[in-house]
Amino acid sequence: MKPTDRNPLASTGAMLETVPEAITAAVTPAFDAWNYWVDAWQRGLLFLDVMRQRSERYEEHAAKQAPHVLKFGCDLVVDGRRLQRPVNYALVRIHALEGVKIDPKKRPFVVVDPRAGHGPGIGGFKADSEIGVALKAGHPCYFIGFLPDPVPGQTIEDVAHAEVQFLERVIALHPEADGRPAVIGNCQAGWAVMIVAAMRPDLVGPVILAGAPLSYWNGVRGENPMRYTGGLVGGTWITALTGDIGAGKFDGAWLVTNFENLNPANTYWTKSYNLYSKVDTEAPRYLEFEQWWGGHVLLNAEEMQFIADKLFVGNKLATGDLSLQDGTRIDLRNIRTPILVFCSKGDNITPPAQALGWILDLYGSVDDIRAHGQTIVYSVHENIGHLGIFVSGSVAKKEHDEFASNIDLIDVLPPGLYEAVLTPRDASDPTAEYVEGGYLVRFENRTLDDIRAYGGNTQEDERKFAAAARVSEINLGLYKTLWQPWVRMFANAGSADMMQRLHQARLPYEMFKADNPIWRTLDPLIESAKSARQPVPANNPFWQAQQAYSDFVIATLDGYRDVRDKMQEEWFHAFYGSPVLQAMLGLSGSDTDVRPKPGTDITYQMIVNRRIEELKANIHSGGALEAAVRALLYIRMPEGAVDERSFALIRRMRQEAGKDLPIRAFKKLLREQFFMLVIDQRGAIDAIPEMLAHDPAGAADMQHKLGRMIEVLGLKTSDAQQRYKKMRSMFEHVQSMHGHAEMPTADTPTVHALPGRKGHGPRRHN
Repeated sequence: MKPTDRNPLASTGAMLETVPEAITAAVTPAFDAWNYWVDAWQRGLLFLDVMRQRSERYEEHAAKQAPHVLKFGCDLVVDGRRLQRPVNYALVRIHALEGVKIDPKKRPFVVVDPRAGHGPGIGGFKADSEIGVALKAGHPCYFIGFLPDPVPGQTIEDVAHAEVQFLERVIALHPEADGRPAVIGNCQAGWAVMIVAAMRPDLVGPVILAGAPLSYWNGVRGENPMRYTGGLVGGTWITALTGDIGAGKFDGAWLVTNFENLNPANTYWTKSYNLYSKVDTEAPRYLEFEQWWGGHVLLNAEEMQFIADKLFVGNKLATGDLSLQDGTRIDLRNIRTPILVFCSKGDNITPPAQALGWILDLYGSVDDIRAHGQTIVYSVHENIGHLGIFVSGSVAKKEHDEFASNIDLIDVLPPGLYEAVLTPRDASDPTAEYVEGGYLVRFENRTLDDIRAYGGNTQEDERKFAAAARVSEINLGLYKTLWQPWVRMFANAGSADMMQRLHQARLPYEMFKADNPIWRTLDPLIESAKSARQPVPANNPFWQAQQAYSDFVIATLDGYRDVRDKMQEEWFHAFYGSPVLQAMLGLSGSDTDVRPKPGTDITYQMIVNRRIEELKANIHSGGALEAAVRALLYIRMPEGAVDERSFALIRRMRQEAGKDLPIRAFKKLLREQFFMLVIDQRGAIDAIPEMLAHDPAGAADMQHKLGRMIEVLGLKTSDAQQRYKKMRSMFEHVQSMHGHAEMPTADTPTVHALPGRKGHGPRRHN
């Protein structure tokens, strides 16, 4: 018997070729229907088999002592449960990648995962991830994760103090590192990292916030519905109720459900249909993601109440109105290291307005940012979703790779507000050798108006959210007084455990476990489907009808979502915008400042004034290196941008100067020169000849390198070109007094070897 004789479906095409055309036309639809029915039957069985595998992996994952989805090996460094204020967090060190050498002099990277309902590991979910790119760049890498159950009594403040001790330990393990650890905070871990950085600014290097909601009220009407959730249910009393029913534990599955409700089409159809329609190839990716998505964790009720009251509905962090139990006020203006905010227009959980709005809450202008010595960099992706910010391999290879490669440049940027602009590396560009990755990173000056362009609230909208916050406080007080004692009386660990198992987010995992007796019937059918798999061709009309039906279902659910979100938004604005309600809450009157901005600290202002006087007094201090850095800053100021090529050249300047300053010392030098130009530009420039005269030998070398840098990078504005001519004249005057060669010009061709290009012949630049 031939192979095709054992399977009539496989011989369908051959059979049709042997019959007349008229008969073929009549029989083909029947065969199409038959082929589709067989394929659908097999796909259904294989789909159920994947569901069983998902449940098995879910059960296996939950049984682990420390479940996570990290794809990298790691060693425990600090167990948070053994600290004086114990927490369910831990610090681990990530193993180096095979073939990649870790440089002990490079600053460590510390990735902090969000505790927002899911288990830890999303920052190292793939090889191409935040952890992966940091390791490939040669940085030591650490990860701060957590266990599924909190330590009884632990609070958000306890977690913050634990993370402080974790960072102290990382610093102690890397005494040779050039710079403090770079800390990455994903999603809700972002505000946790910012709290730690504000508490102990001496412990952190650059802070990278990926999709972190720091200004929860902000958003754009018609686009960001999640911010209305607290107001729609009357505030955080329901958070307290959920924690009480859970016997003092808040089930993270409720947070996951909130995320899923944002996109019902994906939750109830697209995710499952995508697996069904691609069941032959999609299973590994689906199972890998579901292992993280279904790894629900618990929080103490007090922890979740703090998050809901202070950060979400209360929105206190962004205005410096958040205080800890010991009286410490968390003011983000205390952070002295660069803050890099990465967000996306396609993120409906943390839109750009929420990720960047805190800047508008804290500062009145870019000069205000500079006065506080802060450097803020932001990068806005055009369309990636919330999870894609820290899961997508394409984002890891581009944005996170470039952030890791240029972390030292970010650390020494002068204070101000910048946007990180990435352009593909041009291999034909003669300066391409100074670009480390596949993209050239350029940091361009921005103003607060650029932040406002991403959307935000009017004063009227702010008053509505303030009304929702006050209603929340009232309802929470009423609940605690009237209902909480009764709920706690009847709640217990047994009922809480049952509610967790019956939660709608967990039931699908429970239903398809291997001990379900239905598998006794399905197992032979599944094996038969695998052995005789007959996928239907894409041109099958019934398959195409199925695809059309799927599109219809998606469109219907999307329509439902849009109508629902619109109705909820209108209800929120109508109810909390009521003049009567606002008057009852003490928010009436257009002149009422419902969310006052943090004022200027008199003590801090005195420190700033003293520092200004010190800088003015030392404006003539320094030698050739300081003069060259000051001249370079002065020349480049009109350009309004700096890119990684200039930093690569500056790094060579500092190395070849024989000083090879540590990054912190070089950062201090660069910032001092920048502030001197800001405070007294004319006086700072007039002092350069005197500074050069202090070190004539070094001046000759520095003028040579400065000229090469300008020549390599070029000048784009006439103002910058005029400034360069002025500096060149100053340097040449000093050199003529000491008999040294002239500084090369940027507007005439020169033939030279670039600094540090050993083994290369002369190169011509125009």
